[in-house]
Amino acid sequence: MTTYLEEARAIEDQIIQWRRDFHRHPELRFEEHRTARVIGNILTSLSMQVQTGVGKTGVVGILKGNQAGPVSLMRFDMDALPIQEENAVEYASTVPGVMHACGHDGHTAIGLGVATLLARHRDELCGTVKFVFQPAEEGAGGAKAMIADGVLKNPAVDISFGVHIQSQTPSGTYLVGDGPILAAADEFRCVIHGKGGHGALPQTTVDASIVAAQAINLLQTIVSRNIDPLKVGIISIGSLHAGSAFNVIPETAEITGTIRTYESEVQALIHQRMREVFEGTARLFGATAEFEVNEIVPAAYNNPKICAKVRQIAADIVGRDNVSENQLGTPSDDIAEYLRAAPGCHFILGGSIPGEDRPHHSPRFNFNEKVLPLGVALFCEEAMYFHRNWDEFKQS
Repeated sequence: MTTYLEEARAIEDQIIQWRRDFHRHPELRFEEHRTARVIGNILTSLSMQVQTGVGKTGVVGILKGNQAGPVSLMRFDMDALPIQEENAVEYASTVPGVMHACGHDGHTAIGLGVATLLARHRDELCGTVKFVFQPAEEGAGGAKAMIADGVLKNPAVDISFGVHIQSQTPSGTYLVGDGPILAAADEFRCVIHGKGGHGALPQTTVDASIVAAQAINLLQTIVSRNIDPLKVGIISIGSLHAGSAFNVIPETAEITGTIRTYESEVQALIHQRMREVFEGTARLFGATAEFEVNEIVPAAYNNPKICAKVRQIAADIVGRDNVSENQLGTPSDDIAEYLRAAPGCHFILGGSIPGEDRPHHSPRFNFNEKVLPLGVALFCEEAMYFHRNWDEFKQS
């Protein structure tokens, strides 16, 4: 009897061909029309029920097994980034200023590989698998859009799975952590309103740039002096804009940035203290401050009981020494929205190219395509195990 890894390796050329096709034709968030069309056609050819236009440009393939069982959701993100590719490869992006710089082309190819193999084994499948090809993971609310369009319903989802290829983690490894694995991401904006004037007459002004500079320095004391040292909080300034002429003291200054946390209590405290810092600093100088926070995505939480079993399954594929629980990271991913609605596991697939530095969100990003069958195999093994044994996990 062949394993799912053997079956995945048998279609490796096709999986890589899909990945390279998506890489050549990247599409930005909520613009994934060609990608969605290709995916929809392939899922249709596998005799699945296919829904398009879910969450604007998302695609859902529904595979029904021949036996009763739970409903699992497998999320594969498909959007690219506004980056000009610098890689000299034959499958380089053909779209100026747009490239797959975070591995979503690989995730999508893995999803099609999983769909291909599970469709072959539908007679052995207990329950239903929803293949969710999601737009706009990169900070634009793609998961929320698909959920708003009902992706978690009809039929209702019981368990969620996801993957992210990591280009700086050794190839042939899986990272499968418990509990919080990715940070919540917030976007903040503050506008300081002062009183502008002539650069030679500062005593007649309220310099918004000075207020902004003082506030930025004070923000860094929130993490060092207000947050428990054993907990995590990040406040990063992304932009500061004030003034437009060398001899004019600016009337306004705008500060934007991001906040990263794992725990809601830490998140709430940071929000409160940031408001106090901005408004208090502004009052000190006779200015005012408008502060707002947009909670983009919650922290991603892996179910410990489910992930313990996933680590066992992963170890059977690549060996115990190649499976790690060390998955905690401060990036964010809206896989969190599905994991919050239905417990599950989001794993990291190591995909480094030996001797090369290919960081994410870089014009030089790339990964080792030989790991794609490992992603396919773990999803297939997860599906078959948890669908057969869901009664053990449904209360976890």
